[in-house]
Amino acid sequence: MKRSKSKSDAGIDQANENRLNLLMTFQEFKEVKSIDRTSMMRILEDVIQASLAKRYGPEARFSIIVNVDNGDLMIQRIREVIADGEMENEATQIELKDAIKIEADLEEGEECYETIHLTDFARREILTLRQNLINKILEYEKDNIFRKYEDKVGELVSGEVNQVWRKEILILDEDGVELILPASEQIPADRYKKGDTLIAVVQGVDVKKSTPVITISRTAPQFLERLMETEIPEIFDGLITIKNVVRVPGERAKVMVEAYDDRIDPVGACVGMKGSRIHSIVRELRNENIDIINYTENTSLLIARALNPAKITSIEIDEEFKNAKVYMKPDQVSLAIGKGGNNIRLASRLTGYEIDVYRDDEEYDEEDVNLDEFNDEFDQWVIDAFKAIGCDTAKGVLKLSREDLIQRTDLEEETVDEMIASIKKELDIE
Repeated sequence: MKRSKSKSDAGIDQANENRLNLLMTFQEFKEVKSIDRTSMMRILEDVIQASLAKRYGPEARFSIIVNVDNGDLMIQRIREVIADGEMENEATQIELKDAIKIEADLEEGEECYETIHLTDFARREILTLRQNLINKILEYEKDNIFRKYEDKVGELVSGEVNQVWRKEILILDEDGVELILPASEQIPADRYKKGDTLIAVVQGVDVKKSTPVITISRTAPQFLERLMETEIPEIFDGLITIKNVVRVPGERAKVMVEAYDDRIDPVGACVGMKGSRIHSIVRELRNENIDIINYTENTSLLIARALNPAKITSIEIDEEFKNAKVYMKPDQVSLAIGKGGNNIRLASRLTGYEIDVYRDDEEYDEEDVNLDEFNDEFDQWVIDAFKAIGCDTAKGVLKLSREDLIQRTDLEEETVDEMIASIKKELDIE
């Protein structure tokens, strides 16, 4: 005949179940969330202390010993032993007649340690305690993530692509922390799929609905700076300093560097033998063209270097308005301006001067016509598209082939053909 369970057996079963509930909580967060032992014990003690205070009163004192590894828990309530009939505070005192039931040799004035078992708690109390523990651990994790990444702003971080959406990519770092790469912070040529490894720079940490949101970037100038620190030992060691970085992500970048030791060639050190050092960076940036510029306090020379690969013949600088008029031979103008005007814009941002490019007076052709003279035939944006590639005169347009004009201006073939025809008609060219 099968023996029915006694109340004692049921109590043991409940204690085991409660212990198992807490043990599952310990293991779940200790292993999955990688919470260190000290923090786990502190959190658990705080949660149990709050639960006990609710049960026995805020003034009650307890000794809590937790073994996170196996889930063992020992709770002892501490009260002062007083004479019978002199009870003033039940939360902190116990009469001698009750104290000796717990420990026979106790005397007045001593402290009584009473062990509290999990069986003393109702099932609802245990579930509440477990839920509070989970909430506290999650809160700890969020605070820990925020503090960790707040200190990492501006540093490189890598992770695995978890989800790819139209507006952003979700990345998981080595600890499973979620990182967000918005579309606006992606290099135009970036193409990722789930499982790919991605590297970026931490741009910022915000808190939304009590959850830390870590935003990373591959377009920020700091991303290029950190990559150079990683690949170029002289920069990492402080022998070469990066003064400024400007970028058109995926297209072109200019980096101003300075060496404090005259024996070091900062440009050569950054580029490396046959481009060995800069090559891996260029590849990571999706073939972004990187110009390394040696810093100098000579403003004219600095601007000339910033306009690389174009060569200038002379320069006029207005320090008051931070403006520079640069003169160069006609064949250098398009190089100075660059594709889509990127080169001259980056040079301006790098040096802090507004740069205007002019053809050298010696090359002035009286028969040539400024392209703005055609604004009665073409919209200004069309004329600006030609000027952006260095073709600011009629003959300047004709010096380039039809194919080059179409490719570099990114205009419709019909529009380019109409411009060529109008110029030839104006200059009486068959």
